[in-house]
Amino acid sequence: MAKGLAADELRTEPADVLVTKLKEAKEELFNLRFQAATGQLESHGRLRTVKREIARIYTVMRERELGIVTVEDAAEDEKND
Repeated sequence: MAKGLAADELRTEPADVLVTKLKEAKEELFNLRFQAATGQLESHGRLRTVKREIARIYTVMRERELGIVTVEDAAEDEKND
């Protein structure tokens, strides 16, 4: 399986960690786009993976904002599995 962030893992992270991961992913995406524009990018699939990671982080943040899933719910679900 490809390296990436799973939504289940993200749901158990505190909000400040999510913000940090989002910032890092956006920086990586910028660098990958820059490399693609200059012809230095070796793995074009990584662009897609990073975009999906960003989308997953935004989804988890929005779930919390709407009250659909809380950190406690996610941690409890993970213990039960």
